[in-house]
Amino acid sequence: MRTEAEFTDLYESHFSELAAQVCAYLGDATEAQDLVQEAFLRAWQRWDKVGGYEEPVAWVRRVAWNLATSRHRRNQVARKFLQKSQAPEPAPAASPDHVALVAALKQVPAKRRQALVMHYMADMTISAIAAETGAREGTVKSWLHRGRKELAALLADRNDDTAAIRTTALKAGSDNGTDPDTMPIRIRRGARVPRPAARRSSVKEDRS
Repeated sequence: MRTEAEFTDLYESHFSELAAQVCAYLGDATEAQDLVQEAFLRAWQRWDKVGGYEEPVAWVRRVAWNLATSRHRRNQVARKFLQKSQAPEPAPAASPDHVALVAALKQVPAKRRQALVMHYMADMTISAIAAETGAREGTVKSWLHRGRKELAALLADRNDDTAAIRTTALKAGSDNGTDPDTMPIRIRRGARVPRPAARRSSVKEDRS
């Protein structure tokens, strides 16, 4: 029993019964199916050897049960930890400024949006972003420079009542010698965030 057709027959003949057995043990049908599939995958990877056994299904069953036992132990450890730990405090509701900022970020082209988030929210250096994205450092600087301008434009409004989004959300500035980490983006209170359909012509996807 070493052909692909024979493996397929083994899988179709025994998958359901093995999944039912593991489910009865773990109490989770989806998790049981995942583990049995993993056991069959391992059998396929060793099919030249496993297919020669007198009862290949016995090997698959043993692997599935070993996986289920390991998963059960990990689940028990996790449950004990959660029982001893205090429930985390509910996260505070996002401020209107933060909601507006996130909505505006969605309208910035993907590459520049990624650079902005990595640099200003994840505190990654330009060289680290370049390594992560596979882009040149000069390209990353360009993404940040253009992204800041686009984001500021999206957040701008004619209302004179303004509020600053500082380092707790996202910092932006110009490249004219001013430290961007100290330059807040200005957002007007009560401003309506532009809809995606009304995107500015300067906020087009960077095809470079």
